[in-house]
Amino acid sequence: MTYPRNTNRSLSGGEADSRMVGPAADAVPASPRFPEIEREILEFWQGDDTFRASIANREGAQEWVFYDGPPFANGLPHYGHLLTGYAKDLFPRFQTMRGKKVDRVFGWDTHGLPAELEAMKQLGITEKAQIEAMGIDTFNGKARESVLAYTREWEEYVTRQARWVDFERGYKTLDTSYMESVLWAFKTLYDRGLAYEGYRVLPYCWRDETPLSTHELRMDDDVYKSRQDPSVTVTFPLVGAKAEALGLTGVRALAWTTTPWTLPTNMALAVGPAIRYAVLPAGPNGAADVHHTPEGAADDLLEASAHRYLLAEDLLGGYAKDLGYESAEAAREAVERTVDGRELEGVAYDRL
Repeated sequence: MTYPRNTNRSLSGGEADSRMVGPAADAVPASPRFPEIEREILEFWQGDDTFRASIANREGAQEWVFYDGPPFANGLPHYGHLLTGYAKDLFPRFQTMRGKKVDRVFGWDTHGLPAELEAMKQLGITEKAQIEAMGIDTFNGKARESVLAYTREWEEYVTRQARWVDFERGYKTLDTSYMESVLWAFKTLYDRGLAYEGYRVLPYCWRDETPLSTHELRMDDDVYKSRQDPSVTVTFPLVGAKAEALGLTGVRALAWTTTPWTLPTNMALAVGPAIRYAVLPAGPNGAADVHHTPEGAADDLLEASAHRYLLAEDLLGGYAKDLGYESAEAAREAVERTVDGRELEGVAYDRL
């Protein structure tokens, strides 16, 4: 294969210009052997050290900084890795063509739950106590071995994509220098007042005793399991000027939750702006939110029958018996009026 820089094409004035190179049209084969062409190009790039030359001959030029979001190396690349790899190559290559110096150092993500779970799988253990029993150093050694198991295969795949990246100076998040740089960066942000402490609700794995990211929830079929959790429905009386204007004063809004322990600090109820809500009185059997006692059963029933309730019209069937009706049809027939969810925005209610 002839490298273009060694081939000159004559110009009309008899001069040669190394920028205008390439084979004549009749020299292009009708049926090119692409695997062979690929091999020849990759071999030439390697022998010529073309990638490093593209950086070295731009020493002193404006830098364009690129960091490759590192993959885990405890598995082979899949379609998603390869597809995003082309995007990661496109921009650095374009900036290089514009004369900028673009270092492209590859990296490996060696931290996180996927690495630990793979190490546990290889060791045949399932509990944190087993890790502590064998020793943290032993477990970390297995995890380190696991996360770097496929680095050679990754390099082969990425190279065959025709991507230009520096594997020899590649970083690993387990490197002490890398971890110290992260600590330095965070300290710098903290010292400048750019870090703050907050609270966030996250999924939690009781087996591994750690919060889970959205990515980790999608890793495997057995990571996240749907299950039936108990829920409670609580009523909140509507109050205030807007409730009065809507004719809803004293009407009890039904609120559903699977986290009843949060109710004492409840600050808002959610309504859907496009959902229609029904207003209806308690049924003849009395609503479930009134506590009945043998001594005052008659009074309790009278109190319950005076209550009115607000809930999504589509849920009348599911709550018919709780509201004191024999059937969903009876509950629907008892509806006094409906209200659009957007009208309920800003209505006040009595908290627990």
